[in-house]
Amino acid sequence: MRIGIVFFPTVGPADKPATTYFDEALRLVDLADELGFDHVKMVEHYFFPYGGYSPDPITFLAAAAGRTRRVRLGTSATIPAFTHPVKLAGKLAMLDNISGGRVDAAFGRAFLPEEFAAFGVPMDESRDRFVEGVEAVKLLWTRENAVFEGRFSRFGPVTLLPRVVQRPHPPVFVTTARAVESVAAAAAAGHHLQTVPNAMTVPELAERIAVFRAEWARAGHAGPGQIHLTYPCVVSEDRAAALRQGRHDEERNTAAIGAAVRSWKDTRSSAYPGYEKLADIGARDAFDEKVADGKLLVGTPEDVLARLEALAGRFGDDVTLSLGVHSGHLPYGTAETTLRLVAERILPKMDGASA
Repeated sequence: MRIGIVFFPTVGPADKPATTYFDEALRLVDLADELGFDHVKMVEHYFFPYGGYSPDPITFLAAAAGRTRRVRLGTSATIPAFTHPVKLAGKLAMLDNISGGRVDAAFGRAFLPEEFAAFGVPMDESRDRFVEGVEAVKLLWTRENAVFEGRFSRFGPVTLLPRVVQRPHPPVFVTTARAVESVAAAAAAGHHLQTVPNAMTVPELAERIAVFRAEWARAGHAGPGQIHLTYPCVVSEDRAAALRQGRHDEERNTAAIGAAVRSWKDTRSSAYPGYEKLADIGARDAFDEKVADGKLLVGTPEDVLARLEALAGRFGDDVTLSLGVHSGHLPYGTAETTLRLVAERILPKMDGASA
């Protein structure tokens, strides 16, 4: 089981200056590289404390690339609907070169109405723009004198420079939090999967993993498809302290997403059936229920080890975990302690596990 970290800031200027957050996050990148974690990732969002400190994850990952040597660098995820494919393919190709071929490229559809409105993109077009955008980016990475005639973008013949280091191209992931159809489509296309267990029930997560593996096998792709699962994580020698810190972080994260999705109360889109239910997200599972269900990895090293072993038993030890250790609401030292305890006290006790 490979384990890395993901940054999803849920703070704004009233909580912590962006300069402070990025300084702390990059120090944690250094530590993750030193301790042997598998990857670091950064999300893309706009305007709200919910991810708004990261409108361009590639900028953050370029900074991370310049101060690390081995850790992989992942987007979690970039939004093709908001960027022309020539620009997006070029930025990721530069990062692949700067990092010496360490990029994992995850793409997502986005789901916040205000973001679509700001870019002048109709939400009903999001799926089509996503599919077309990923196709165009892959074409630019793999074909010289590339020509593309899509509904939303056209180019060519052009040869993208620099060429990507990884061949035929960096691993491509699809990030999805809800739609089973998106999971199936990702597997059929040969794209790997990123998803968020905290956004669904345990049976729903099991269904999505099963669908992905079945569709991947049915399509006959070479090698196994990668599955990355994201979990908020707080680890401490003191269980009470871990639970207190984890509860505060989860409550603040829930408040941040609640404010960001409020407009779904009055928004409807054919591309997002049922998303109006997001408006009541604050009334869903309480912290204790999420911990008991394994949606949050919070507790002592022994507590979290037991949950990781249960996850491996339920979903297989080939899944990769991305630990959300620093949303910005807890002190830097709390995140550092979590990383050190995971690396030193948990991973060595997991059969076949590696950071």
